[in-house]
Amino acid sequence: MPDTMTTDVTDVVELTRALVRCESVTPREAGALQLLEKVLGDLGLACERMDFSQAGTDDVANLYARIGTSGRHFCFAGHSDVVPVGDLSSWTIGPFSAELSAGYLFGRGAADMKGAIAAFTDALARFLARRGRDFGGSISLMITGDEEGPAVNGTVKMLQRLAGRGETIDACVVGEPTSSRRFGDMMKIGRRGSMTVDMVVRGVQGHVAYPDRLDNAIHRLSAMIEALVREPIDKGSTHFQPTSLQFTTVDVGNKATNIAPGVAKARFNVRFNDLWTSKTLLAHLEGRLDRANAALGGVGTIELSTEVSGESFYTPPGPLSDLVAGAIRDVAGVEAELSTTGGTSDARFIRSYCPVLEFGLVGETMHKVDEKSAVADLAMLARVYETVLDRFFAA
Repeated sequence: MPDTMTTDVTDVVELTRALVRCESVTPREAGALQLLEKVLGDLGLACERMDFSQAGTDDVANLYARIGTSGRHFCFAGHSDVVPVGDLSSWTIGPFSAELSAGYLFGRGAADMKGAIAAFTDALARFLARRGRDFGGSISLMITGDEEGPAVNGTVKMLQRLAGRGETIDACVVGEPTSSRRFGDMMKIGRRGSMTVDMVVRGVQGHVAYPDRLDNAIHRLSAMIEALVREPIDKGSTHFQPTSLQFTTVDVGNKATNIAPGVAKARFNVRFNDLWTSKTLLAHLEGRLDRANAALGGVGTIELSTEVSGESFYTPPGPLSDLVAGAIRDVAGVEAELSTTGGTSDARFIRSYCPVLEFGLVGETMHKVDEKSAVADLAMLARVYETVLDRFFAA
């Protein structure tokens, strides 16, 4: 764990560097939450470790820190865990060395999203230095170590614990790296749903020289794929892109050259908009498959199994998006686009408890080799968050 005594909490860059040096690849905590607990505790926040376990999953460490016990409650949410570095030899700078070069801070998590956590902390430190602890409300940080993993023992269970003891949140900003090409150009007011489907197509195995005695599962599967991708699922909606269905694997496992397989498997993922729920979408896809299968005749069957990691959602434009967009405009001079693009995030859990949106650093290098964030962007992000706090708790 880095030496917290040398970490300047008023310097967002140095705190980001200290966090990046913690090798907190999911589900390892690696000192990141210990560091935050020390820094936030010194600022006067009550810190509580919320560590959860569940059979079949890794134990996960999480941190909840709050100052204030009444009034309006503003929450910053994020994750201290990071994805693996991949091929270490491909990195030009050590992924956990947190080096500064050419105006950038390099390292795994610099963009996604230890930089935002440092900006939360820096903004809060500056806010409290000016306003004191009696600012008329409550501010919390909800930091999970499980966002890049299965998201089972993190934010969802933290929210359940808070609700169980009567704590409510009035507004939340998640620090995901939402900026696209330049700092401040995009925030996320929602996300598409995500459903993964495993499909097993069964026919009749047989000798390739006797086609009348077989029902080739590959041929049948190819017709199923065509039925799913030939026509768009929809044209999109007011706040969302068209639904996207992408096949990710096709497997047969047949090493013989003279056998037509009786079983073929495939997997696809669907990122769906607010025109669907996972149930209505699955019913629509099943209808397409049933019609295509019936058109082929024969005895072939289809089996589907699904995993839904999140439903589509969005927070309608309003007070929260206006607040954050105004802060971005005044600090960075940029008009932020209100978007629902990209993958899923823990905002999908938070949205059931309070208005939520996501705003953070430029995400162009997240999950990539040589992940980085501009030093100037880190400073601006802290200023945006500080401005949001000022205006949320305006006298």
